[in-house]
Amino acid sequence: MIAIESNAEQSTEMLTVGVNSAAVSPPQRLAGKRVGMVVFSPYPADPRPRRAVEALRNEGAHVELICEAEGEDARREYAEKLEVIRVPIRHIRGGALSYAYQYSSFILISGAILAWRTLRRRYQLIYVHNMPDILVISGMIPKLFGAKVILDQHDPMPELMRTIFDKDEQSFAVRVIRRLEKWSIGRANLVITVNEACRRIFSNRSCSRDKIGVVMNSPDEKMFQYRDARSYPARRPRLPFVMMYHGSLVERNGLELAVDALHRLQQSVPEAELRVFGRSTPYLERVMSKVRTLGMADKVHFLGPRRLEDLASEIERCDVGVIPNQLNTFTEINTPTRIFEYLALGKPVIAPSTTGVRDYFRPDSLVFFEAGNADDLASQMSYVASHPAEAVDIAEEGQRVYLEHSWQQERETLVNLVANLLNN
Repeated sequence: MIAIESNAEQSTEMLTVGVNSAAVSPPQRLAGKRVGMVVFSPYPADPRPRRAVEALRNEGAHVELICEAEGEDARREYAEKLEVIRVPIRHIRGGALSYAYQYSSFILISGAILAWRTLRRRYQLIYVHNMPDILVISGMIPKLFGAKVILDQHDPMPELMRTIFDKDEQSFAVRVIRRLEKWSIGRANLVITVNEACRRIFSNRSCSRDKIGVVMNSPDEKMFQYRDARSYPARRPRLPFVMMYHGSLVERNGLELAVDALHRLQQSVPEAELRVFGRSTPYLERVMSKVRTLGMADKVHFLGPRRLEDLASEIERCDVGVIPNQLNTFTEINTPTRIFEYLALGKPVIAPSTTGVRDYFRPDSLVFFEAGNADDLASQMSYVASHPAEAVDIAEEGQRVYLEHSWQQERETLVNLVANLLNN
């Protein structure tokens, strides 16, 4: 047993007295609520849990966050209305048995911490982020004592497992994961997910649609401050045409596809280059080996990981963001946050024409290509390079979609979902 001691756009009301008026802050909708949050990823590195923590704290909740330890981060950390408890289990990519060991260990430890603390003082809410879905088990003791449970489904695990491990839909492992998903969702009072495509999947196989709320992965406006698409000077001829990729360097995200497309582009747009940001992986090493074989070492630049606030500056220095996803079960339903990050800063985006993207974006708001098709991706790269005025028009339309789903809007949705759950 591990025992650790506990320690949206809002309207502004106006009060008028005589001829004087003063702004009064709206009441905090979660004031005094005690929230236990569990996520098997580092804090504050994982953006979605970080934004959720900030949204709940800003509404007056006290959050006790249990997360994965990373590097030299303190095992215990305190801030206003926040306590962070880091569990020394590393999340390492590997085979199914490795994942099973990591997940089960973290579930046992986080469940023990929440159970011990519940016996001392009750939680009103347990907020669990997948992966894995069965991390919801950690909230079962607090639930017995009256806490409501939210399961935030970042990703549908069956689709992700099929993609990572190349499993058939009817394979034993995938069927087990689907059953665990349904069981886990059944333990939650409310499910939150990232887009309409995932909402359809979960409602079709695990619960009613009414039990699911959608809070999109919109970028934090403090780090990705809005910039109008027309605020940039026009690119002059013969200057480098800079394309940018940032994010996880894994096969499904398609960096190799972008390299293949760039290779096809060399004759028509010789000034084109690709800048790549992210943590090095074995997949990246294979791709960069291919880059050298193709003689493109001066065209593809791996620049390593960047903090989010530094990524914003890099985006401002590129001409277009590229989302070169391969076509698979997972990317078909994904709505990459990177699209919104580029649009927030006024850059056009080349993105796959998949369900998770088309649910939100019209044909004139992104430069679409056929997912997995290097020839079509090269064609769209060439179009953006040779039609800068039209690319700005497309970015401007994309920004209208972004503003409908800015974090300010999504944060309000999240707080309303939580407040309604606790008040009802």
